[in-house]
Amino acid sequence: MKLNEIFKLCIQEGINVDPRGKEKIEKLLKKRNEQYTKMDEEEKKYFDKECLWNPFDDSRILNDDGRSIHTVIIGIDMETPELLMTNLLNKSGMKIDAVWAHHPEGQALIGLDKVMALQIDTLAGAGVPINQAEAIMQGRMKDVSQALSPQNSERVEQAAKLLGINFLNTHTPADNHVNTYLTNLFNERKPETLGDIIKILKEIPEYQEGMKQKIGPTIFVGSEENKAGKIFIDMTGGTESNKEAYKKLADSGVGTIVGMHVGKEMKQEAEKNHMNIVIAGHIPSDNLGMNLLLDKVEKANKLHIIEASGFKRIKR
Repeated sequence: MKLNEIFKLCIQEGINVDPRGKEKIEKLLKKRNEQYTKMDEEEKKYFDKECLWNPFDDSRILNDDGRSIHTVIIGIDMETPELLMTNLLNKSGMKIDAVWAHHPEGQALIGLDKVMALQIDTLAGAGVPINQAEAIMQGRMKDVSQALSPQNSERVEQAAKLLGINFLNTHTPADNHVNTYLTNLFNERKPETLGDIIKILKEIPEYQEGMKQKIGPTIFVGSEENKAGKIFIDMTGGTESNKEAYKKLADSGVGTIVGMHVGKEMKQEAEKNHMNIVIAGHIPSDNLGMNLLLDKVEKANKLHIIEASGFKRIKR
């Protein structure tokens, strides 16, 4: 397969497991296309046409020379040092066709705030009134956008082009997979306590690997004996929300949040609202999402995968 074929497959699979559902994403893409057709030529010149079919602004092909892809080096964070490493590996005869990152770089990084709109629907799905979820997330999205605006976003993208290395990343498509996987797992297993949640997570190979690295599942707020109550899986939507979202989730009856990572303010808000937090682990969760996505990609196209930058391939 070509890189763009692999990427389009990843986008479609990300849509298939998106917590918003296919219908909402189709509406989103339809709205974007309608907005584009109404633009004048000057506006169209600067419009990002990829978002007409790709709903995940934080996932992109950043360089593609059109070759067939057989060997890829995959990592959670693939930046200029990893691109230089790939260049050296190719000079030593490894013949790597592409670098595949999870976390966004370049145009994908600047699009991070836009995918956070997904969290409006996940909050609403947990019982937060949609107007309140919207207000909470719009403010947070603006903060993230402003924080990203001074970034030298093209730095890594240009390095890939100068080195002649194919480069892509899949952020939300992978995060959607881990979010859906854990949601289904907990719905099936129905853990009663935080200890039960930890036990279930520790059965998953990616979290077992995390435990070896001392970055595995842990209880941030609460204790093993605490009742879990209603569980909210917080594994997708670009980056973390804010403390207001935690208060609204508590008001909506959520007893426990299971997430990748959490900031100090949000931890304090959970404590104030008597809500538990279980952190599954950031890098192990990213590994799980990427592996679930890769399982689907490899059904269509077998790849020789080289593990790098915190990634370990585990097949199912």
